Amino acid sequence: MSQTPMWRPNALQAATTNMGRFMTEVAHRWNEEIPDYAALHQWSVNRREDFWSAVWDFCAVRAATRGNVALRNGDAMPGAEWFPEARLNFAENLLRGEGPGDSIVFWGEDRVKRRLSHADLRGEVSRLQQALRATGVGVGDRVSGFLPNLPETVIAMLATTSLGAVWSSCSPDFGVQGVLDRFGQIEPKVLFVADGYFYGGKEFDCLDKVKDITAQLPSLEKLILVPYIRPAPPLAGLDNAVLLDDFMAAFDRAEIEYTRVPFNAPLYIMYSSGTTGAPKCIVHGVGGTILQHLKEHQLHADVRPGDRVFFFTTCGWMMWNWLVSALASNATILLYDGLPAYPDGNILFEFAQAEGATHFGTSAKWLDSIAKARLAPMESHDLAKMRVLLSTGAPLSPQGFDYVYGKIKGDVHLASICGGTDIISCFMGGVPILPVWRGEIQAPSLGMKVEVFDENGQALATGQGELVCTAPFPCMPIGFWNDDDGTRYHAAYFDVYPNVWRHGDWVSFTEHGGMVVYGRSDATLNPGGVRIGTAEIYRQVEQLEEVLEGLVIGQQWENDTRIILFVILRPGFDLDDDLIARIRAKIRTGASPRHLPAKVLQVSDIPRTVNGKITELAVTDVIHGRPVKNREALANPEALELYKYLPALAV
Repeated sequence: MSQTPMWRPNALQAATTNMGRFMTEVAHRWNEEIPDYAALHQWSVNRREDFWSAVWDFCAVRAATRGNVALRNGDAMPGAEWFPEARLNFAENLLRGEGPGDSIVFWGEDRVKRRLSHADLRGEVSRLQQALRATGVGVGDRVSGFLPNLPETVIAMLATTSLGAVWSSCSPDFGVQGVLDRFGQIEPKVLFVADGYFYGGKEFDCLDKVKDITAQLPSLEKLILVPYIRPAPPLAGLDNAVLLDDFMAAFDRAEIEYTRVPFNAPLYIMYSSGTTGAPKCIVHGVGGTILQHLKEHQLHADVRPGDRVFFFTTCGWMMWNWLVSALASNATILLYDGLPAYPDGNILFEFAQAEGATHFGTSAKWLDSIAKARLAPMESHDLAKMRVLLSTGAPLSPQGFDYVYGKIKGDVHLASICGGTDIISCFMGGVPILPVWRGEIQAPSLGMKVEVFDENGQALATGQGELVCTAPFPCMPIGFWNDDDGTRYHAAYFDVYPNVWRHGDWVSFTEHGGMVVYGRSDATLNPGGVRIGTAEIYRQVEQLEEVLEGLVIGQQWENDTRIILFVILRPGFDLDDDLIARIRAKIRTGASPRHLPAKVLQVSDIPRTVNGKITELAVTDVIHGRPVKNREALANPEALELYKYLPALAV
């Protein structure tokens, strides 16, 4: 383990961050000794009502009233109620900016570039809100988007939530059944769609898919079509359809009338990956989402007024919801839609340079891919304004840390973050007043009582175990859709450790107070009774020049489990005995002999969800001859065929 941090803020930097100022305010307001982050975190979980009230004040949450009660039934998980007397509106908190400054800057690959001022955004939200209200949209109604990551997607969400209605979105690369598996459960009244999207320099028309989707959504009263790949897409064959501009034509810009709703009123409906059955419809509340996002943006990511925040995401991933909330911190959001590798892997850095991105967010897998492509952005791009680089989606390997500091920016705050759709945020992540240690997430987030449990529910100070949260927090889901008695919600998170949130990640604490993630706990391997996180193997294998990506599963074999490693190789390489030997040697020396695969096999593709995550469990089912429960959750279900009836797995 490295004994020298890769980055450390100096005393002035630390003191002038939002986190530093917040720590000082808390110490003065409550007359507490809070010398460092560890003390602040301890205070935040011991004094939860005071902490979340302090976040509310520091981040200036806009509300008609907060009420006098911060937490009711505070020991129940689920069952705790945060700010039960509060009344607020989500869109009102995001639409803080005024005037000619940028609210949104958008790039659609190299085809489209647009920008909206704060005044533009407010005006368009006002017009669309009036049109939706005239259509009958009100509190609790569901409005869905089958859309690329466009400014219109943000406008539609804000107009919807300004009325107290509920927003839910999927990206246009979802298949028809994948969309119906999601929107069919929540019965939207209005659906926003685009005519198509650009990806890898090509146009993809969505209208045939839209026809199939709308034909099977009987709840739909209005279909609103957003032109993107052509100026005037045809409406033929689309029932109750109208172009966005025509839908809003009768309404002028006006002051927005916000519908204030309770803290736990539904805001977003998100979806589980669906790889083990129909996607779960996870309902997130208005207050918990805005309070948690403000905390993460302002305290953990140090987002300040005027900052320019980018995260590469689609509208089918929770990082879209997270990114858009940066508007509530008076930041500009930078939206990109398309293939991030198009045309040569540099376009995201071109965007960051051109728009002066202060915050740059992406996935660990994308960082790994550009490292393999030998890109060196610090040599080719001016990233002087970039203060924070965020990485999520998978554990960032130690070599990923090396790449960021060696090839992207040497003085950036690298914040590896970890959470999920389930909480629409993070359990642990960046802390701008702490050093960054190679291969480690810096610390548990404020207000999140994160612990590591063994199988008996005992907390571990060292060693690997389940990531749990042992006290309620405001951004817990308010429930699942159509789960009136809460049985499915309870089974998802609380069935293993009573009254404790079990997140499903396999993790450990580090000597620095940080954390390491080894993979999903339901995909951990158990050869010889020793639990092994798959990420430990990926970290070693993907360092090899020849290996583009790996997939690890456990095969039931002779009353035990044996490790099977599948690899995709760079063009021009084959999996010969020499390469297998070097793969095994790398795993043995970098991890341990227990991590050695019994078989190493070459494949041409790896199945992944529409959000880009590899699907270890689906491949495990295939090789054991079990049906894959929801192929529609996969972006490339045809890849599963590569894993059927492999002779090498029969011996």
